[in-house]
Amino acid sequence: MHPELERVLGNVPGTDLTALDMAEVRARRAAAGALEDSISYVRRVIQVRLDILGTELAHRRSGEAPASSQELVARLPDILAEHAGGIGPSRAPRDLLFPEVDAALVGAVDDVISTADLASVGDIDDDSLAELVDRLEILEGEVSATRHALHERLDSLQGEIVRRYRTGEASVDSLLK
Repeated sequence: MHPELERVLGNVPGTDLTALDMAEVRARRAAAGALEDSISYVRRVIQVRLDILGTELAHRRSGEAPASSQELVARLPDILAEHAGGIGPSRAPRDLLFPEVDAALVGAVDDVISTADLASVGDIDDDSLAELVDRLEILEGEVSATRHALHERLDSLQGEIVRRYRTGEASVDSLLK
């Protein structure tokens, strides 16, 4: 796990959020949110590669010959549109504050299948293609678990902020100072 992820996710059960000042709670929430954006980006990179490889694998299993690079490029709009709707509300992209996290995680994706290898998917034999799909699914599961942990962390931090406003420990007036 990347050190920044460890820092944000580490000590979750032992952290007494009530002992932190509001500025620290907000800073932790901002860091967790930025990391969630990074993880979501990497998860989507994995999903796109899974969509491409999975479609090619299904194409072959239906008895078709492996796709050439030109055929794959021609099919990309259909492949990517199939899952474009996504689940949940969309939100405007934010600036990614942790590009080193993105680079490390995208590097893990590239270790499974690089962009160059993805472009020549027709040259990959059926067994290797199925293995790549399996490896990407495992990686997607790991990234999704990290994303879920970040969501839990965000929820706890947001819950603490809400609690403080409800109990009067924090006030909107303090934001205006």
